[in-house]
Amino acid sequence: MIGNDIIDIVQSRHESNWQRKGFLEKIFTADEQLLINKALHPEIIVWSLWSMKEAAYKIYNRQTKIRSYIPQKLKCSFIFQNDHYISGTVICCGNNKYYTESNISNDCIHTIAVTHPDHLKKVIEIEKKNISKDQYGIPFLTSTHSHTAQAVSVSHHGRFEKVVII
Repeated sequence: MIGNDIIDIVQSRHESNWQRKGFLEKIFTADEQLLINKALHPEIIVWSLWSMKEAAYKIYNRQTKIRSYIPQKLKCSFIFQNDHYISGTVICCGNNKYYTESNISNDCIHTIAVTHPDHLKKVIEIEKKNISKDQYGIPFLTSTHSHTAQAVSVSHHGRFEKVVII
């Protein structure tokens, strides 16, 4: 399964003040707050962690059909990090583990989450065509020729949109 999230960094600066009182405590675990507070560029870490949580949540929602606001139950950790890339994991609700890759540019952060680390090598970006949603609002790529539906993840924020499949 796959999930993805994209964050327009410029728009995030206008929409959300991550430095306001209580914001970090509401969204992030103590370990995640430590990552943010120690970071050279804390804003990028805030939105990278948020993007990891969102991408993983899309898989969790697809698996369980449960829709709820649970950012503290999505626990992120980094495996590797540099200025343009983060690989990591997200543990959700105690027993669901997702593997993530985030690409960071000056304009946006794009994160892919999958249920198996080998799937990260198989992700492709597609055009937003033939996408439909089921009764839970979960997107699928539909094929009129073969009458099949394939799991797809759609994300958009500000100036950016990404549609990905495995």
